[in-house]
Amino acid sequence: MKNVIKLGFAAILSMNILNAKAQSTDYGKNNSLLWEISGNGLTKPSYITGTFHILCSKDFEIKSKVLKALEKSESFVMEINYTDPAEMISLQKMFKNDKKISDQLSPGEAQELNTVLANYGTDLKSVDTSSPQALYALLSTKAIPCPKTEIKLYEMELLQKAIKERKSIKGLEKVEDQMKAINKAYDLKSTIAQLKMDKEYEIVFRQMIEAFKNENVQLLYSLFKDERFMNVQQEKAMLTDRNHNWVKIMPELMEKESSFFAVGGSHLMGDNGIIPLLIAKGYTVKPVSSL
Repeated sequence: MKNVIKLGFAAILSMNILNAKAQSTDYGKNNSLLWEISGNGLTKPSYITGTFHILCSKDFEIKSKVLKALEKSESFVMEINYTDPAEMISLQKMFKNDKKISDQLSPGEAQELNTVLANYGTDLKSVDTSSPQALYALLSTKAIPCPKTEIKLYEMELLQKAIKERKSIKGLEKVEDQMKAINKAYDLKSTIAQLKMDKEYEIVFRQMIEAFKNENVQLLYSLFKDERFMNVQQEKAMLTDRNHNWVKIMPELMEKESSFFAVGGSHLMGDNGIIPLLIAKGYTVKPVSSL
């Protein structure tokens, strides 16, 4: 982002610091999934909304203010650009592994994993060539409280609307970047440990859905980083590092055109959340109740 300009440097700097402190104490109190980004040299406001990647149709709703913010924006920016064929090829590769899972485990561990996988409707033989990321994905798939035929993908719904409205489509990271983050956070052994907590995860998942529906982004963040499922190192890999990387990319996109960012709701809050990071860069970020 841009540095404070020369004229009245000391006064402007002190005002910015005060403004950042004021925002930092207030932003977490607001229940909103949609935030407007302005100031710091932007000629048009941009927007960021927190998403919930997978929902049941009975829980699914894209609020009118979110749709209106997308309409007002010139580009639609997702975590990954799913319209890029190269990214789709990478995504397919992400779920395969050259080394079999069974070759990385002792016979006893393999048998234990096979028992755990039965709770997910599969077995080790069926997933033996899968990556840890694919195993980790089983958690959320099982936790969804509805049949697969009733599943809605939040970002995909927004993407379809953006394509229909002829927005330019962009991504904040590559599939490869996301793979590295997940690999850093959850190796095979820690992924198996997560799979063993399926009942606990299902309870938290339902709580996260309710927090999302109520636009309680602070609670959503707190539930996502529950220490049972995410330690400090894992939070750094899954949230902190990615948030900092994204905030480096966002300014150029916003300066070029009004942008609508759609990222997982857990990325917005916390000391290293996107909202406080943007505020620290000098932007004005405020919750949107209606448009």
